[in-house]
Order: sequence, then structure tokens, then C-alpha cells
Amino acid sequence: MHKQIADRLTAWQAQQLRELPWRRDPAGARDAYSVWVSEVMAQQTRLSVVEAYFNRWMEQFPTLEALASADQQEVLKLWEGLGYYSRARNLHRAAQIVVSEFGGQLPRTRAELLTLPGIGEYTAGAILSLAFGQHEPVLDGNAKRVISRLWDIETRIDLRSTENRLWRLSRKMVEAASAPGAMNEGLMELGALVCRRRNPLCHGCPVQSNCLAHGRGVEEERPVRAPGQKVPHLEFAAAIIWEDVPGQSRMLISQRPEPGLLGGLWSFPNGAKEADDEDLQACLRRAVRESLGVAVRVGERAETVEHTFTHFRMTLVAFHARITEGEPQAVGAADWCWTRLNEIEKFPCPVPDRKIIAALRKLAKESQAAT
Repeated sequence: MHKQIADRLTAWQAQQLRELPWRRDPAGARDAYSVWVSEVMAQQTRLSVVEAYFNRWMEQFPTLEALASADQQEVLKLWEGLGYYSRARNLHRAAQIVVSEFGGQLPRTRAELLTLPGIGEYTAGAILSLAFGQHEPVLDGNAKRVISRLWDIETRIDLRSTENRLWRLSRKMVEAASAPGAMNEGLMELGALVCRRRNPLCHGCPVQSNCLAHGRGVEEERPVRAPGQKVPHLEFAAAIIWEDVPGQSRMLISQRPEPGLLGGLWSFPNGAKEADDEDLQACLRRAVRESLGVAVRVGERAETVEHTFTHFRMTLVAFHARITEGEPQAVGAADWCWTRLNEIEKFPCPVPDRKIIAALRKLAKESQAAT
């Protein structure tokens, strides 16, 4: 059964694989660096979004050596908007290690690949099979769904025992494949296009006759998932701190420390409410003091931003502010600086801050038009 499934997935892949920039190679070979970058970008991100980022990335960092020699801020700026910024930091650091310790060539063994920052079992398997033609398994979310249905796995997908079983089945399939990279790509592509989470297109599936869940009419019940958990909602306040100097129109931004959420990015100083009875203005004064060691006078509200991260939803309210006591210093921040609205684009910023910047630009444009 494993070989039959592998052969059918390989044949289907040859006919149905979508054309994407990291798959374009007239010689048929896949560049390991391109595979690596595309797989990291595609984690928890739609391919329609990834394509534009990948093209810009390869234009700026066409080789692994170019990435290794880049400044981290340049890397984060190019990644801006993709989210999960630790992926970009890990790519950068891993490229530096590959250049210094592996002669600029990605390792060709799973054990060595797994020593690199940000490369886990799935990414290692993708690089080894897609770029080097090795019989190594992959297991992303799409592959998990396909395999869970093929073997009608009734245990919860978040359990370690289920994960181990899925890896074993994936390995048996790829070891039976004549073209392991094509088989793996077919497996993942099938999950993306046909074996969808909801309303799977079973009538167009090349392995429908092999699928135990389809045969039993339970395909939409697989994989079995844990009961949904409520996503917490947090309230944040951000300070647009203006320089208190006549004729100046500069704002203070701070760099977030690493490691941590959005580490290395620049943002308006902000913090989350720590108690239900803490109002946003008090929250902001506390957060700025803890981050930059200064006291501020909080002014009028500038913008309200809603944003969803992986593990929580946020409402971020931005206020205009002025420093009333002290000089900025990197107390809880990694760094800080003054910048003008027309200069802030050079800094890598999180999506919520980019929305605040867009609102400030709109207001500035309206003010110019009024005068």
C-alpha cells in the first residue's frame, strides 16, 4: 500500500503541481538555499503571500553568502509583515553558521541540519528530499491531514504518540518512492489543494481508493483535534512620544529585546494592561518608565489598532505623549532613537505599529491639504 500511494502521489504531482518561483528550474534540480528559504517562509503562511516575499528576498539575498553577510536589521525589514520574526533571525544566524562551519553549503545529513537554528524535523526533511533527492520524510500540516485520513487515525493529532505514528507512516511512504522529493511535494500539495481541512475534494483525489477515512465516510472528522481553546484578548497602550524641542517633529521609537515576541523590531513604546482596574494612560506611563526610564505626559488618543497573533488577540490604543522627566535610556528596551515620520520606513516594525504609522501619515497629509 505504501508504494502504491507513493507512486500515485508522484504521478499526480507531475501533472498538478502549482508553478511557484522556488520551483522554477529548467534543469529540474532544486536549489537547496531556495528550498530552505521557501519552506521557512511558508510555515503558517499562505503561499499566495509567500511568493512576493520570496521574490524580494532572492533579489536582495540571492545566495546563502549574501544572507550571511547582511545586517540583521536589513533581514528583519525584508521580513516585515510575514510575522514569526524568530524565523528570520534563525535564517540569518543559520546562514552565518553554514558559511563559517560548512563551507557555505547546506549540510546533506539530517543530524547536521538539525544543529542549525530554526531547522526542525520537517524543514530538514524538505531540504534533504526536495534539494538532494534523499528518502527523508516530511510532515507539515497538510501532510498530517492526508496521512490521518489515508489510515483513518482516530487518536488526537496533538498527542505525541500520534505524531510519532504519522512520522513512521510518512517515512514508509517516502522510502517506497522512486522520486522522494516529488512524492513529498505531491503529499503536501494534495493536502493544500484537494485534501482540504473542510469540504475535501475526494472526487479528484489520486489516492481516494486507498483512503480508509473516505471509505468509512469519516474524512471530515480526521484528523481528530483537541477541543478549541479560547484565544485571550489583551489591551495594550502605545506612546507616540514627540520630541519637546521647538521646530522638531521627531518621534521616539524603541527596539524590542531578543529573545521575545517581535525581538529586534522597532515599535512605539508600549505595554499591556496588568490589571483590569489599570486604565490605559496609567498602563502607558508604567510601560514607558520600565522600558525607557522616563516619565511621560499622556495626551490625546491617536489611533486604535486590532491585531491577532498566534496565541492572543490585541487591542492597541496609541496616544500622543511628551517626556516630562528624565532622558531616554535602554532600560527594558534593546535600543531607542528619535526619528521623523518620513524616515521611519527604514526601520523594521511590527504590523500594529505600521498601522499607527499609516494613520499618522494620513493625518499629516490631511493637515497639509488643509493649509
